[in-house]
Amino acid sequence: MRIAIAGASGRMGRMLIEAVTQSTDLQLTAALDIAGAPMLGQDATAFLGKLSGVLITDQLSALKQADCLIDFTRPEGSLEHLKACVTHGVNMVIGTTGFDDAGKAAISEAAKSIGIVFAPNMSVGVNATLKLLDMAARILNSGYDVEVFEAHHHHKVDAPSGTALKMGEVVADAWGKKLDDIAAWTRHGHTGARKPGEIGFSVVRGGDIVGDHTVYFCGVGERIEITHRSSSRAGYAEGSLRAARYLEGKKSGLFNMQTVLGL
Repeated sequence: MRIAIAGASGRMGRMLIEAVTQSTDLQLTAALDIAGAPMLGQDATAFLGKLSGVLITDQLSALKQADCLIDFTRPEGSLEHLKACVTHGVNMVIGTTGFDDAGKAAISEAAKSIGIVFAPNMSVGVNATLKLLDMAARILNSGYDVEVFEAHHHHKVDAPSGTALKMGEVVADAWGKKLDDIAAWTRHGHTGARKPGEIGFSVVRGGDIVGDHTVYFCGVGERIEITHRSSSRAGYAEGSLRAARYLEGKKSGLFNMQTVLGL
């Protein structure tokens, strides 16, 4: 498969480029970055000490050289890439978080024309964790208070993380509820006693934390904690490649990582 990478100069972009070049069945054919990025015009694999012949560009027409784009950028950029992918018939793996309802609707509409894997977290381990949370929430459906904790590096611009929101959604769905109806996003001052059945969120931003997530089921006399910690972005990259492979040969459709992994 011919793979394009968005955000090629960034931390995640470089991790994805390295993972593609180390694979035996994928070929890097395009590397995108924003206009004015300092790495434009440079070889996409120069940071690995070798040359690929693929130059980093801000021209979306480069997508014509690809079968699938992997995008971990920001919502406004991903939506522009989405339009170009539809134009050129290129499938897309979207790991970007922070989309509003209109952005999500645009992704759903585009999936009528191209194959898309859209997930808040591409890590295989995180998606196994989501499955465990669904099982736990169905068992611990009364008498337990649920809190979602997440921590990320100080460069992250959205909060709570897309993964934390997905974890809350999984629990809410298992309870037959909508997350927005039972979520407690902030606590400050005299809040009163905790409301039964709500899902609380807490966020840390600091340093170079790759990503920590814990969901607490707090009962009387016991506490269950389900945790996933990332020490490297490599897990996100490998999961993204699995998603790209899943899309091979698909002409349309909107999929998530639970589908990709058969969960």
